[in-house]
Amino acid sequence: MQDRSSHRARVLRYGGEAGARVDDQLAAEEPLEIRIGGQPLTLMMRTPGHDRDLALGFLYGEGIIRSADDVTALMVVPNGEHPDLENVIDVQLAPSAPGVDQRWQRNFLSASSCGLCGVSSIESIHEAAPPLPDDQLSIDPEMIYRLDGRLREEQAVFARTGGLHAAGLFTLDGEPVVVREDIGRHNAVDKVIGHAAGQGILPLDRHILMVSGRTSFEIVQKALQARIPVLVAVSAPSSLARDLAQASNQTLIGFLRGRSLNVYSGRQRLLNAQ
Repeated sequence: MQDRSSHRARVLRYGGEAGARVDDQLAAEEPLEIRIGGQPLTLMMRTPGHDRDLALGFLYGEGIIRSADDVTALMVVPNGEHPDLENVIDVQLAPSAPGVDQRWQRNFLSASSCGLCGVSSIESIHEAAPPLPDDQLSIDPEMIYRLDGRLREEQAVFARTGGLHAAGLFTLDGEPVVVREDIGRHNAVDKVIGHAAGQGILPLDRHILMVSGRTSFEIVQKALQARIPVLVAVSAPSSLARDLAQASNQTLIGFLRGRSLNVYSGRQRLLNAQ
């Protein structure tokens, strides 16, 4: 299948050579419609690539499925006008799947996979995904310092375009399991969790999630749903993301820059934490 994650563009570049016309690469952004049993569920803007992972991760994060076993079929619907595009995915659910509840009895337009859309309270989140239990995880900060470089090594489309977010799933030893990129930061997380669902390795209670930007409430919620105990980000969390992480017994780390980081929640999992 053709790589549609970036598009070639001619740009006028100013700098050392004023007004030079050069080739550039732009990160692709296209709609993806997800259907359940032929009925439209949601429309999101995403970067094409790993769309099946995105669909599985989104459905898992919304509580529509509990595992890939709840999906009996996942099909790309042909586009008659544009046969080269694959922008509609139809999912067939098993009878045992939780399925679509009242929140989804309407078409929902999502810019980047919102995560339990319409659910805003921590108490409501915990009804679907309770706080993590206490564990004996003990993580060396030296390993965390290396995660930024490991994530960037896997960001092939970002290297071409400079315009994508990334999310990476790592073992507790800092080895990458999967890295995904997308124009939407939440989509990148859904692609990672969807990959894990497809591989049958959920729950992810012995893994670390790293994101290339800030940490939002929705990203913390998605990680909690997948039972990820440690979240690491290059930038800051939002206040509500911190509150949810604290209430959910998750370790939340931000501003990972070189050999510096901030711990906002769950410091007990870090070696030598005071």
